[in-house]
Amino acid sequence: MCVRRGSNYFIRAHKGMASDERSQFFFPPWSNYLLPVLVIGVLGGAVYVPVLVGFGGSANTLNSGYQPTQPVDYSHALHAGVLGIDCRYCHTTVEQATFAAIPPTQVCINCHNPSQTANGVRKNSPKLAKVHESYATGKPIEWVKVHDLPDFVYFNHSAHVLSGVGCATCHGPVDKMDDAGVYQFRSLSMSWCLDCHRNPQENLRPPDQITNMAWLPPLQQGESLKQAQIRLGEDLSQKTYTIHDREYMQSCSVCHR
Repeated sequence: MCVRRGSNYFIRAHKGMASDERSQFFFPPWSNYLLPVLVIGVLGGAVYVPVLVGFGGSANTLNSGYQPTQPVDYSHALHAGVLGIDCRYCHTTVEQATFAAIPPTQVCINCHNPSQTANGVRKNSPKLAKVHESYATGKPIEWVKVHDLPDFVYFNHSAHVLSGVGCATCHGPVDKMDDAGVYQFRSLSMSWCLDCHRNPQENLRPPDQITNMAWLPPLQQGESLKQAQIRLGEDLSQKTYTIHDREYMQSCSVCHR
């Protein structure tokens, strides 16, 4: 009797366990592969996010006022301001290429060659020591880039310059930046770029005024400076430049390729 009762109890308990197991949910076998994917995603994100924030949001790309120390104290206020040297004399590629070329030392030596007569231009100033050393050795001066956009942003200098965007619009009053060096005048943020792409008429100027740092739109009677700029900009966008429509200008593929 006892054995039988014990056997009956064992059978009933076993049946109960089977019923409980059938009522439980089990993940399918393929879900086992999600674990390594999840681990890789978490670890990769832990590395990617700091890099993205650190470089994409660094002073080199977003902060107005970024002003690195350069190897030579070069004054744009003197060269572009007082002497009136056109931007394109040094930055020769702005109308043909995506980037603005940094001039080779030879361009500096065109004016600062110590073997030539002074003609009012300093030839042997201590500030020019690294320039002369670079020219003698053939090693380029390692200038520090100021306007350094993230790698995921595509920017074409020639497209902007040839479409009526002046140097001062993005780079600010370069003709007033002295020996302390060039600094980042604009934030260069995505929202700042989009504001211009949506309303290009607010920044367009005539082709012969692109590098003129002091240019202002001519005023008509009763106009404010902003009204004059918009009037002229709208006229230039329709008659002088080929400006795409607003939908194209704010498309992601324009700047992210």
